[in-house]
Amino acid sequence: MSTTGISILAASLKILNMKKAILFGSTGFVGSNLLEGLLNNADYEKIIIVVRKKPEIHHPKIEILIGDYKSLPQLKDKIIADEIFIALGTTKKNTPDVKEYYQVDHDYPVLAAKMAREQGAKAVFIVTAVGASLDSAVAYIKTKGEVERDIIALGFEHTHIFRPSMIMGTRKEKRLMEKTIIKIWSVVNAILVGKFLNKYKGINGENIARAMINSAGKQTEKVKIYHWKEMTELLPDRAS
Repeated sequence: MSTTGISILAASLKILNMKKAILFGSTGFVGSNLLEGLLNNADYEKIIIVVRKKPEIHHPKIEILIGDYKSLPQLKDKIIADEIFIALGTTKKNTPDVKEYYQVDHDYPVLAAKMAREQGAKAVFIVTAVGASLDSAVAYIKTKGEVERDIIALGFEHTHIFRPSMIMGTRKEKRLMEKTIIKIWSVVNAILVGKFLNKYKGINGENIARAMINSAGKQTEKVKIYHWKEMTELLPDRAS
């Protein structure tokens, strides 16, 4: 086979191996970075996002589905991808109702993953929180533990769970208290060393997204949990 023929074959195989991903939470801090990273990643031919309102974004690789927790079942035939990325979440301030809060933080991610799994998705990547545990007395941490349990139970070929502590970086949404805590955390980070403490180091939202995307190219374990150390190991420049 000529050099030209080999090049054409290699290009054809690359196209055949390109993946489709679906992203939930694309308007959030980590999610918006995920969307940008996935759109710019040559391994993906299409990125499907599910949003409540149509965003002002135009890209040849993007497909926009309008929906939310209640209407998601109606989109089942369109929730088809090789991988699903989930960066859904809310705050008590934005969602003070306990039932609605649980719906956003637990029910929606689990339903999205379940539907994608039923439609053939092989891998799931989800952001939870450091310390996620079913036994926690803190509602937020317990909810994250329940999300992890229920998504693992869906039986994806690969389940990637990302447990950041403080998510650093500049958000579009103004959260005065959070900005103050982030400044304090920037100082505290320096003393969070050692196997037990380094999981509590803050990490930039952009780097969480980068780690999630990079982990998709290194899928060997059935279930993999990433704390600060594991996430930063997936970053070429080891930035935090």
